[in-house]
Amino acid sequence: MAHACENCKFRAHYDQKPDSLLGKFWRWHINFCPGWKRYFNSRTDEQKEELRKKYNFTKY
Repeated sequence: MAHACENCKFRAHYDQKPDSLLGKFWRWHINFCPGWKRYFNSRTDEQKEELRKKYNFTKY
């Protein structure tokens, strides 16, 4: 099943301009978003590690 996080416009904006207001909002948002948690936990260990590095994500 595809997750909305795969094609999230806010995530894509972060990828293009992480220091923008919208980019910073998305990065802050993933710390408590239940959709991101489901998406993240559905990834393989290797994919999780890539996401952790790419987004400096350490919560899960």
